[in-house]
Amino acid sequence: MFLDEVLIKVHGGKGGDGIVAFRREKYVPLGGPAGGNGGRGGSVIFVGEEGINTLGNFRYTRLIKADNGENGKNKNQHGKSAKNTYVKVPLGTVVKTTDGAYIGEITEHNEELVVAHGGRGGRGNTAFKSNKNQAPQFSERGLPGEIRELKLELKMIADVGLIGFPNAGKSTIISIISNAKPKIADYPFTTLTPNLGVVLHNDYDFVVADIPGLIENASLGSGLGFQFLRHIERCRVFVHVVDASSEDPYQNYLTVNNELAKYNEELVNRPQVVVLNKIDLLTEEEINKIKAKFNQDVLLLSAVTKKGLSTFLDKTVEVLQMAPKIILEIPYEELIENKKEELIYNITLDDDGIYSLSGSVIEALFYRTDFSNEASVKRFSYQLRQLQIHERLREAGIKNGDTVKILGYEFEFYD
Repeated sequence: MFLDEVLIKVHGGKGGDGIVAFRREKYVPLGGPAGGNGGRGGSVIFVGEEGINTLGNFRYTRLIKADNGENGKNKNQHGKSAKNTYVKVPLGTVVKTTDGAYIGEITEHNEELVVAHGGRGGRGNTAFKSNKNQAPQFSERGLPGEIRELKLELKMIADVGLIGFPNAGKSTIISIISNAKPKIADYPFTTLTPNLGVVLHNDYDFVVADIPGLIENASLGSGLGFQFLRHIERCRVFVHVVDASSEDPYQNYLTVNNELAKYNEELVNRPQVVVLNKIDLLTEEEINKIKAKFNQDVLLLSAVTKKGLSTFLDKTVEVLQMAPKIILEIPYEELIENKKEELIYNITLDDDGIYSLSGSVIEALFYRTDFSNEASVKRFSYQLRQLQIHERLREAGIKNGDTVKILGYEFEFYD
């Protein structure tokens, strides 16, 4: 099944917890701290795979979770970091969050993109030994891994894209010039999914994509065009296949170009090779009348009889060799969205009189704290004081006994 858009959830692994431990050796009564650090959680990483042409692997896999890091051990032994989870995706996969923030795109074979980082491991009590505190009674917990809901979009990467009205003969052309085996029939919209094929001509090879037929208002969702227009964005050259036997070949040509412009004006400026197909069904006089309407060179081809095939391939290779590479640009708005700096912390008061603390720094300190350990809780309180949160809460109007909430957990405030 062809799938070019999917929603998934990814979880980075949690970092392992550091532990509180002390040396317990004969003749060493005050052995000192010996708690090891926790290992880092695994990350979820997408890897480009040129042999995959669809996002169908995600059809029944909507949750991808990496392993957690190992907890620290006594005798200063650190826990093992978890292995990363690698997921193969087709080239041309665009990764965004469900609210539209751009994360990245996979365009090359074996290219890697981290989509959910694993959490850092917590430090054992050995890491906190100092001249003032020779025997720390606390350690850190590991941080949780990133949790993201992602939208994956596939924009096929091909050198040449075959475009044109339904039933213009694109599928027949790709079947005779490449290793692709599309379904072919004499009725519109036979091709329901894009097909990719590799062409080798005069020691020059390139990838060609057969894009399902575009019709008028395809850019607005009519026909199959809206679903597959995204797949032509990465093509360096368009082969515009025009059915010479249709009622008005030139108008069909204009209609397709108009839909390209509506979808993305830049596409109209891409190099095009215009091909009049099915010339075996017309007389020479009829062909010349059609050619006269075009303001550019038009190649003649019969995909069925293969007449004009060699000339068509020669021209396509010639144009492709001169065509510039596609430069992928991230929309400016998406760059700005990703670079917004988060506040160190934020204080809000809800209708129930509860003061909520949020922010990346606060959350990190909270996750690292073992609230079953009194020394660890005292350290958490000290860290909040260092951030001057007590002063800010006082300014916000809090009083002793009021409730403070962090990540859904509630505490009573006492200064």
